Amino acid sequence: MPILESAISQGAPAFEVNAQAMQTALTELRQLEARTRAASSKAAPSFAKRGQLLPRDRVALLLDAGSPFLELSTLAGYMQDGQKPEKSIPGGGIIAGLGFIENTLCMVVASDSGIEAGALQPMGIEKMQRAQDIALENRLPFVNLGESAGANLLKYKVEHFILGGGNFYRLAKLSAAGLPVVNVLHGSSTAGGAYIPGLSDYVIMVRERARAFLAGPPLLKAATGEIATDEELGGAEMHCGVSGLGEYLAEDDRHAIAFARELMRKIDWNASNRNVMAAFDFDAPAPRYSAEELMGVMPPDTKTPVDMREVIARIVDDSDFLEFKASYGSATLCGHAKLMGVSIGIISNLGPIDTAGATKATHFIQSCCQTQTPIIYLQNTTGYMVGKDAEQGGIIKHGSKMIQAVSNATVPQITLLCGASFGAGNYGMCGRSFGPRFVFSWPNSKTAVMGAEQAAGTMATVMQASAARKGLEVPEFMLDNMRKQIIDTFESQTSAFYTSGLLLDDGVIDPRDTRRVLALALMACLQQQRSVQTMQFGVARP
Repeated sequence: MPILESAISQGAPAFEVNAQAMQTALTELRQLEARTRAASSKAAPSFAKRGQLLPRDRVALLLDAGSPFLELSTLAGYMQDGQKPEKSIPGGGIIAGLGFIENTLCMVVASDSGIEAGALQPMGIEKMQRAQDIALENRLPFVNLGESAGANLLKYKVEHFILGGGNFYRLAKLSAAGLPVVNVLHGSSTAGGAYIPGLSDYVIMVRERARAFLAGPPLLKAATGEIATDEELGGAEMHCGVSGLGEYLAEDDRHAIAFARELMRKIDWNASNRNVMAAFDFDAPAPRYSAEELMGVMPPDTKTPVDMREVIARIVDDSDFLEFKASYGSATLCGHAKLMGVSIGIISNLGPIDTAGATKATHFIQSCCQTQTPIIYLQNTTGYMVGKDAEQGGIIKHGSKMIQAVSNATVPQITLLCGASFGAGNYGMCGRSFGPRFVFSWPNSKTAVMGAEQAAGTMATVMQASAARKGLEVPEFMLDNMRKQIIDTFESQTSAFYTSGLLLDDGVIDPRDTRRVLALALMACLQQQRSVQTMQFGVARP
């Protein structure tokens, strides 16, 4: 084996000269990097007054304690800002690097909002796009801690505007490539910057601090004359509760970063990026509440509301459930959890599926497909919302989007009927005809195109209207007989035993066995991911 032999002598004069020159250059680099940190740290009193963390403190809190962080492009923009060397502040107003979040290697980018309030810089745009390219090429989740005053209009250049669109193009590419894009919005994200959360898969917004709008109050007034406050136009509460732009509403920077870490833990990228099958952990923490209590959760009357979180708390590991878009479409319940150590998405119902709920479920299903996270549907739905407001709000198109997502989902889907399964809600919640891998029912569950009384009332109204057009009146006894016949017909077919007898599910199960049954079904689903050697013939017996 040819061993290289070194000719270096650390005591030689040439070595000392070289080493000193290198140390001088290294010292200059560290001084430039320190200049950037010092410039950002000058804003500490202002940040503290607002109850905010400085950008680098946010990054440090986001990353796993004691883990390495490879910061990239620390000199971006040096000597490109019109300043002399001794005044130029490098970094491009962006912190970017490779770091670990919940043991997952991610591309982390943060607005350095301690410098010029995070205003976009030309080389900062290029630095952002380079970070995005690295994430795309190396298949890394992309986590962005955002807070920016937007572009400095006093330094406007058309080429910066044109090339800046590449930020949004790359975000769309990242998401389409199956790479999670997480945006934590600590402050403003205005004008074009508003598309950063808009193109992210998950958005966490800080209450009373986060802002996202295409036109802020000054521009809005100049353009249309309309007067509105920051909060009305793009506040965190509005976006998490009304527009649906935000998924998680945090109380402060620390809470927002805790959300981001919890989200990465729930996504479980290392396991969901399944080059190998997920490992079941039969010693995973049990739910904190007794399965015996599932016997008393669902009322016999399907009209009585049920908080399905009570069911989830008695099924998933450690009763740990991270709710998705909690303030938006709140009658539709979505979130991440683990079942026997395997990451799952859960969709359930707290009421009828309205337009916001359908949009939210669609978003959640697509996100689960992106991370290859199996979905479990816990049905207790009276169907999609009806009425003038719902129709004008687009319930048909939004419900159709949800059905599209359910129909074309690329991950295993398992459905459990816990209570009501009425109308198109059966479809949107992945009923039997939508191809879930397994369908199970609790003994109390009921399935029908609508409730028996609603069906009877509908037909009575139709009969009366038809007779009225002919100038006739339907006798009340005929209406009563028809109502009774319809109610009897519906009720005879709605029970779980009747539908299970038609093989419309894979079995009626004891609610107390739900965790075990779902885990075994999930294990069966994931066997499909085994690598097998296909052949042109079967194995012949001797």
